[in-house]
Amino acid sequence: MKTVSVWFKRSSAIVVAALVIAGCNVGPRYNRPTVSTPPAFRGADDASIVSDAQNSVADQQWSEVFREPELQDLIRTALKNNYDIRIAARRVLEQQAQVQITRSQEFPQITGGGTGVGATLPSNLGVNIASPLAFGTFNLGAAWNPDFWGLYRKQTEAARAQLLVQTWAQRAVRLTLIQQVVSTYIDLRASDRKLEITKQTLKVRQDSLDLTEKLERGGSAPLSDVRQAEQLLYTASSQVPQIEQQIQQDENALRLLLGADPGPVAHTAPDALAPPPQDLPTGLPSQLLERRPDIQQAEQTLVAANAQIGIARAQFFPQFSITTSAGLGGNEFSNLFDVSGKTIYGIGSFTQPIFEGGKLRGQLKLSRETKEEMVLNYQKTISTAFHDVSNALIALNKQRVYREQQEKLVAAAQDATRLARLRYQGGATGYLEVLTTDSGLYSAQLNLVNAQQGEAVTLVQLYSALGGGWQ
Repeated sequence: MKTVSVWFKRSSAIVVAALVIAGCNVGPRYNRPTVSTPPAFRGADDASIVSDAQNSVADQQWSEVFREPELQDLIRTALKNNYDIRIAARRVLEQQAQVQITRSQEFPQITGGGTGVGATLPSNLGVNIASPLAFGTFNLGAAWNPDFWGLYRKQTEAARAQLLVQTWAQRAVRLTLIQQVVSTYIDLRASDRKLEITKQTLKVRQDSLDLTEKLERGGSAPLSDVRQAEQLLYTASSQVPQIEQQIQQDENALRLLLGADPGPVAHTAPDALAPPPQDLPTGLPSQLLERRPDIQQAEQTLVAANAQIGIARAQFFPQFSITTSAGLGGNEFSNLFDVSGKTIYGIGSFTQPIFEGGKLRGQLKLSRETKEEMVLNYQKTISTAFHDVSNALIALNKQRVYREQQEKLVAAAQDATRLARLRYQGGATGYLEVLTTDSGLYSAQLNLVNAQQGEAVTLVQLYSALGGGWQ
């Protein structure tokens, strides 16, 4: 046992000495690329936007932005059961295991084992043996490849960067899921409103057809008026199955996001199409670099690519390996640990690449070019983020104006239709005027719903573009 202890002390000394020598690292250090950010977002100069450098709507939890209880229940269920969320979580766990596997190369590998042989001979052989024939050994072994050039450390660095890539990808999936649930819910409520308008229009047009048929039977109106009234009625009635189809398909889309089978969902909240608040703070453009998951994901991909350069450089240098072993043996269990039966040996070796047909230089060039590609990808992701926010702000501003003008158009169309029906009933005009004004009103009402839908969606678009919702 004393010899084994000495062997471990010597091995520890070798390990410490090698660790001191192994401080050399041939890989480049990572430095974040310089990126210029605009002083303000384009589109943030409207009265509905607050230029607040300290606060941003993206810093709020999603439950503080989307306050309809019905919608919040859908989001919670989706965050719990959605398949993409669950897949992303598994990918993070997989990469955590990969980091552990990769990092293990930096440490010595120690193994232990033993053997034993025994036999009992039958007495009828006529051979007298005092005890059964027996033999046993016990041994410990260690193998280590000192990381003189930082090969394994760079591999670990790359693996950890990939872990962060998967972590930020998981957060990006969460952000996208919230956006999809809210947008689909708004689409569903818009279809509900269109169906309601269409059924109201059907009732009015059915009453108008009944009146026209009565006038035609009394000789006060031509048959063409009846046909025009029927045209109005069937134009509206033909829209009902199309709108119902859209509603049921939107329900199925929501159920898929919830990780559930096709079926109905609750969609009765009255304020789903309400205009977004007009005091939304955006924060500073530079904050996107830290808040947007896709930017963080692109940067960690760049970090991994930078580490690959160190891995490629380390391949040019000698690779060392140290193997040691110590064992004890005896012909009986009682003397198995007798130091007189000890065996100790050690082997050290190294390999140096001499000629590989340009493979190593090709690998180094590939890693450098890959890093430059990832730099461009990082910069493009940032530029795209600025465009996303700007487009969302512009949409938020212009959709509000569009909705306000559409409301005025609906009010004018309603009055024009009312006057046309009065004129027709008084015999002052033909039914063609009623047909024209009524068609214009129905179209304006549907367009108003589209405007309300578009304006409501701009809130989730802005929230997502600013990088909110994954916290």
